[in-house]
Amino acid sequence: MENISNETATAGKVHLVGAGPGDPELLTLKAARLLERADVIVHDGLVSQGILDLASPSARLISVAKKRSLHSVPQDQINQILVREAAKGGVVVRLKGGDPFIFGRGGEEADDCVAAGVAVEVVPGISAALGCAAQARMPLTHRDASSAVSFVAGQCKGLSDQNWSGLAGKGRTLVIYMGVANAEAIVEKLIADGAAPDLPVAVLENGTRSDFRALRTLLTDLGDLVRREKVRSPALLVVGEVARYGDAEDKFREFAQMAGVGA
Repeated sequence: MENISNETATAGKVHLVGAGPGDPELLTLKAARLLERADVIVHDGLVSQGILDLASPSARLISVAKKRSLHSVPQDQINQILVREAAKGGVVVRLKGGDPFIFGRGGEEADDCVAAGVAVEVVPGISAALGCAAQARMPLTHRDASSAVSFVAGQCKGLSDQNWSGLAGKGRTLVIYMGVANAEAIVEKLIADGAAPDLPVAVLENGTRSDFRALRTLLTDLGDLVRREKVRSPALLVVGEVARYGDAEDKFREFAQMAGVGA
């Protein structure tokens, strides 16, 4: 078992740490040890309180929480905070929900730290897609349903700038991060790009947490489902035949007759 007390906990070093999707027990051992040793923890709003409670009592917590269309601390300022805190000497942990390098802007933060002469280490975490799907017992790949999986952002630089052609359909799984607010536009985009209206879809809300929900429907009903179930972030959209898999209590919603499409 690795001991991080030397190189990986060196003063003046920034550690980009994945906090996973929410459940503290899904942290890696390395992440948990760094939280215990950290002098400063710069954390996102998606990091659960249970994970923050694992930090050293003496650690200084800096929240850089972001919400849709409301960035309390712009990304360039977050990068500056990391460089500034590392320059003071101490163990700096940049704690991110999920994995730092999957829609976490970890690459930008690492680049700015290196450009400023600050050493950086990346500690991967369980991504939201993997954690949410596991709780729903939904395999993102399956020999009978999908041999490929793609991750996309549902609001990154606007939907019109993204090319999703061929990502959703027979034998493929598409996982959409940050897509709840744009659910209607996502449906239109996917159908326009050739996805079948009766393609199964799952909405995975609050993955790995006590209030987790797995909601299932067909693509054409996705926007209505989000509204009537009052879905709130954090939530993922999973598009593809794998959405039919999972616990009996979260059984795929047979919407076909009501919507008048095939299933």
